[in-house]
Amino acid sequence: MQPLSDFTDDFRNALTTGPGRIGLNYTDAEEAARRFAVYRNNVAHSLKQALARRFPVIQRLVGAEFFTALAREFISKHPPRSPVLQEWGGAMPGFLRDFPQVAALPYLPDIASIEWARGLAYHAADAQPIDPATLAERDVLHLHPSLALLRLDHPAVSIWQANQPGQNGRIKVNGPESALIWRRSDFSVATIRIGADDAGFITGLLETGSLVKAAEITDPVAMLSLLLREKLICEEEMTR
Repeated sequence: MQPLSDFTDDFRNALTTGPGRIGLNYTDAEEAARRFAVYRNNVAHSLKQALARRFPVIQRLVGAEFFTALAREFISKHPPRSPVLQEWGGAMPGFLRDFPQVAALPYLPDIASIEWARGLAYHAADAQPIDPATLAERDVLHLHPSLALLRLDHPAVSIWQANQPGQNGRIKVNGPESALIWRRSDFSVATIRIGADDAGFITGLLETGSLVKAAEITDPVAMLSLLLREKLICEEEMTR
């Protein structure tokens, strides 16, 4: 008898890379293959739709038809390893970086990083915001679990913003950008472009938790005001 782990691997590979040995015993092999092909096509369609929901701007930038082919290749190389699809897709930035068909769009990996981080922010744990009146009493500041800082090689935040519904896709900037991403209290996910000094300030807080040390990088007033206004400085204890 085929070990269960081998059967699982064979079945997953047959679903994502094409027909193969899956250890199913049917009298009518042709009928079995036909039924499995229908199931495999349904799975492929569902996975492609999951990628389109997770990376909508990538789909808009490359077009729906090309995205279908791109998704097929991604599914083949990086099939889901968990039934929880929100955990799948983190390999997309690296995949795009090595995918020769999109070499003319070098900013796509950065866009994918933004879209992946937005999904992580949406599903991140919650935390209790501090009372702003207690800020001066705190030696260490804890930032909200949903907060992410991305240092990007391209103007990816501007490109992402320009390709939201109702926008025309045009931008007038170039060069690297940094993205700050977090989940708001209404469960919408914010994505903004911040300057290099502000990115350094956030990095300092993320690495040390020390406002004093982070403030050595730049004037903290603007970023600190945003963090307090958006309730992104939290108690250490996390809640769910």
